Amino acid sequence: MRSRSLAVVLVTLSTFTDIVAYSIAIPVLPDIGRRLGASPTVIGLLFGSFGVTLLTVSMPMGAVSDRIGRRMPLAGGLIALALASALFAFGDRLPWLFAARLVQGAADAVTWVVGFALIADLYGPEERGRVTGIVMSGTTFAVMIGPTIGGWLYEAGGARLPFLAVAALAVIVAIGFLWLDVPAAHAPRDIVPVRDVLRTRSIVICAVVVVAASATISMTEPVLALHLSSLGVHPGRIGSVFGIGAVVSTVMHPFFGRLADRLGARRLTLFGLVAMAVNILLLSQSWSFVSTALLFCLAAAGAALVITPSLTFMGEATSEAGIGSFGVAYGIYNMAWGAGLLTGPSIGGFLYERLGFTWLALGWSPALLLVTALLARVKSVRSPAAAT
Repeated sequence: MRSRSLAVVLVTLSTFTDIVAYSIAIPVLPDIGRRLGASPTVIGLLFGSFGVTLLTVSMPMGAVSDRIGRRMPLAGGLIALALASALFAFGDRLPWLFAARLVQGAADAVTWVVGFALIADLYGPEERGRVTGIVMSGTTFAVMIGPTIGGWLYEAGGARLPFLAVAALAVIVAIGFLWLDVPAAHAPRDIVPVRDVLRTRSIVICAVVVVAASATISMTEPVLALHLSSLGVHPGRIGSVFGIGAVVSTVMHPFFGRLADRLGARRLTLFGLVAMAVNILLLSQSWSFVSTALLFCLAAAGAALVITPSLTFMGEATSEAGIGSFGVAYGIYNMAWGAGLLTGPSIGGFLYERLGFTWLALGWSPALLLVTALLARVKSVRSPAAAT
């Protein structure tokens, strides 16, 4: 079947499945540790190994999809995700689980990079924000319900059932991609060397923005949990703060996507970075559960105001540079996001332990404003009026 809308549905389902696969293991962690006699350090290394293949596979798979098309890499990535999930279900030794986690990271890279490259192929600059918002809304919903699904399936059928359920869903979506007759692309797909893409200033600056945003989001989560604990908030209520934020993100992604089409993705990303810088300062001054929950809603909206427009801006920057290698461009985006995930929590934890949340925020916020100033110097060819 040939349908742009169906392609969007399948991309949304694939990223949803990927996020569920990532988060569904959280409630199963204690069982894995007991069953295999793994220490907390080993379990941490196991789940951290995900980032190794995510970083190493993102750009090469983007380049491969530019050459051979999007459909087969997406189907292959989902089959790899299904195999990794099955290996998690039946693996009875740590080396097998590490192998599964590495494969899962590679599958994540394929799903996100090639999926958003397919959207950039099929939709022009005036529509990409709206479609990107739809996909991101689905993935945020997965973040919200993934641990809940994992816990429920664990209670219903033991530690294997959550992983087998994800494997089955991944196979179904893979079949959908194999069945899909990809519509004609909005723009011709060029095979451009990676080094030429990296020479494009707007793409590189977009990657810097993504590192800053990813590092901020991944830093805020553990630091805010520690801050709430210092205020005497118990774990259940801490979890509800992040749940409320996920609901806000799910609602705001489609709205910000449409707004990016009307006002321009670069401009909206600028607003989002400023909001993120302000929100960090506000969060550091929260004094209770209620104040933190309200301020975190603002922070979640600010994060969505960067994520969806920046994804759209990467496509715009690639198009405006006369490059059709959306696979390589989104490979760079995914690598930048992974770099932020790796550096944000470690830097944030180090500074929080030594300086406290207030001074951490006072140092972090100006850094975000510097990145904002860098992005402000990029000139966008597409005017907002073009989308109206």
